[in-house]
Amino acid sequence: MESGDPLVTAEGLKDHISAPDVRVVDATWFAPFLNMKKTGRQAWAESHIPGSVYFDIDAIRAGGTDLPHMLPDPVMFSSRVRKLGLGDGNRIIVYDQFNFFASARVWWMLRVMGQRDVKVLDGGLRAWTEAGGEIEDLPPVPVERHFTARVRSDLLKDAEQMLAASKSGLYTIIDSRSAERFSGEAPEPREGLPSGHIPGSVCLPSDKLRTPDGMMKSAEELAKLFPNPSAATIATCGSGVSAAVLALALARLGNWDVAVYDGSWTEWASDGSRPIATGPA
Repeated sequence: MESGDPLVTAEGLKDHISAPDVRVVDATWFAPFLNMKKTGRQAWAESHIPGSVYFDIDAIRAGGTDLPHMLPDPVMFSSRVRKLGLGDGNRIIVYDQFNFFASARVWWMLRVMGQRDVKVLDGGLRAWTEAGGEIEDLPPVPVERHFTARVRSDLLKDAEQMLAASKSGLYTIIDSRSAERFSGEAPEPREGLPSGHIPGSVCLPSDKLRTPDGMMKSAEELAKLFPNPSAATIATCGSGVSAAVLALALARLGNWDVAVYDGSWTEWASDGSRPIATGPA
């Protein structure tokens, strides 16, 4: 049973970064609709925490689907992360250069594949540099390490399971997209995709979980945002990335078993047979 805080402070990482079993992962990713001038990989190449490897969610993804960055099968996942030097016996710290976005996603991916000792750096690279942490632009040379995948299927939901969950009311379904997209008032960034939400879901935008300086809110503050933090919960979003921020926040509140709907709204709304609700968040 996982316990404790799923986040680590910059000072905590500084204290342990030289330990032989610690591996640091940069998971920076920018959604296409943000129109950033660089990619996550370019941001990592320009500056990163010393020794950190780059985990690209657009590359470590399932094939055979046009859905973005879907979770790959355990064989492919193990092969890719081994080459990053991530494996059995490691303590993995994931960070981001953009608002917990993909660091939470990679934290969740690793946990689905059975990695138990993985945390997210609170505040990401910004917190690291503000704490006096060094940065570099030299790519590390990782030593391949065996990774044993032990899939936790309870942390992953597909469209059929979501349809059943929507009808049954047995899960709290939380959507991390904006209130305007959730209600159907604002268009989706993906052309041709209707906005709205899965019937029975509630809206809690992921940016509400952060402080103005990019840290995760305290457990006391987070507890006020969730109607029932200990309830059986499924997190969803646009494409399965920011949903993991909800799972990370709920883990901070002691609920480590939050599932993520991997296909999220991109999958759900692309099939006209699936019900779409609109209205206030």
